[in-house]
Amino acid sequence: MTREDSRVIDLRSDTVTKPTPAMRDAMARAEVGDDVFGDDPTVKELESETAALLGKEAALFTTSGTMANQLAIRSQTEPGDEILVEANAHIYYYEGGGPAALSGVMCRCLDGKRGVFTSVDLEAALRPVDPHFPQTRLVCVENTHNRGGGKIWSMEQVREVATAARNHNLKLHLDGARLWNASVATGISEQEYSAPFDSVSVCFSKGLGAPVGSALIGTKILIERARRFRKMMGGGMRQSGIIAAGALFALRNHRECLADDHANAKRLAKGLADIEGLELNPAAVETNIVRFVVKTMPAQELVDQLKARSVLVLAVGRDSIRAVTNLMVNGEDIAAAVKIVSGIVRCG
Repeated sequence: MTREDSRVIDLRSDTVTKPTPAMRDAMARAEVGDDVFGDDPTVKELESETAALLGKEAALFTTSGTMANQLAIRSQTEPGDEILVEANAHIYYYEGGGPAALSGVMCRCLDGKRGVFTSVDLEAALRPVDPHFPQTRLVCVENTHNRGGGKIWSMEQVREVATAARNHNLKLHLDGARLWNASVATGISEQEYSAPFDSVSVCFSKGLGAPVGSALIGTKILIERARRFRKMMGGGMRQSGIIAAGALFALRNHRECLADDHANAKRLAKGLADIEGLELNPAAVETNIVRFVVKTMPAQELVDQLKARSVLVLAVGRDSIRAVTNLMVNGEDIAAAVKIVSGIVRCG
């Protein structure tokens, strides 16, 4: 595919992906039923295939990763409990206060490095058994970590934290919205990454490119409890096989494409690092997220100037910008984006 000058290069997120013609065709042909009654065959197929891929008993199709995460919390805690999360975790930072509003739990935040915390951090956060304190029930890990710039948890780091959690009879949830990216980048299977966790959420509408949907995965008992809470929260869907078909197509056809996103992110990082006035470490780019510091102008000013030139990125701080490679951009787009950024920064 060659680049057209008028084309928008959208690097705001991997959620901006649009269905491919083949995916649209699969959605149009999807066999459907009433999912609340449990008879939508396409949803059931997606749930079964996702659970098998992650090595768990069952899965529940949800409208979003936020819903999947919040169902995991609600299904494994009681009001007044406490959960342990990293301070920049999506669950804490980007889910609208869901743990407090939907589950009545407190978040105790751990200070990790790019989203990764240790067993020592976990142990230090545990409270004594005392009626004055909330009871800690659940530990949440995010892999890859969004605000950590797509940082990958190694299997050794996962096992270390999981062992500490088990030693204190704590449940474990994996926010795996971009677990597919971690698996492609490391060669570690999704099943191996998921094995230490009681529940896992995965997203079909980010790097995989489906228009809608995530899933919560765990034991049959956990998923049946989550299904009730999904209905309570207004997440019960009817002929949802239409959107499940897009997710199923993405699961079967787009996982390997993530390697291209990772390669494009590294190209982007290398190109930006060569521009005087920007600061980033290309070696820190492990998957599809590139974060960089702007020294010559406020980040939002650069974002606005890039938008005027059909390059879309997000300011994530006064001097920081995030760019996310995805199915909608290719190598030519990356080269063009670097050239446009360079022209603006060097003139600014």
